[in-house]
Amino acid sequence: MRWLLLALLVGGCGGGDADRAGRLRAAGPNADLTTLLAHADVDAGRRAFGQCAACHTIGKGRQALAGPNLHGILGRAVASDSRFGYTQALKDHGGRWDAARMDAWLAAPSRVVPGTRMAFTGVRDPMERADLIAYLQSESR
Repeated sequence: MRWLLLALLVGGCGGGDADRAGRLRAAGPNADLTTLLAHADVDAGRRAFGQCAACHTIGKGRQALAGPNLHGILGRAVASDSRFGYTQALKDHGGRWDAARMDAWLAAPSRVVPGTRMAFTGVRDPMERADLIAYLQSESR
């Protein structure tokens, strides 16, 4: 009985996305980004951001690390944080960060901008990327 109680307590604590399967079902097969964002979970995105936190901060006014601070990233011009030294490739890429551009970037940064210094292979899971975008959006206010 104690093991069952312990399993229930651990299962209900931190890290998991218990509703992920339901969110994926609701989005449907081959869902596009708009649909995935409609079913995205900010808390799941916050947890997924843990892999980003090794190089990025997100709090307003926080210092850049190996990558720029990401507070307010959505809607901001690409390579526009004056406190961070971007590659020329990213500066030349131009444009603004919106959900579609962020989705492509999170999937494969070096494919989007060859020559970027971002040494991250990407997030393969489209729902996880949508969750991350929802979290970035929530932290951009």
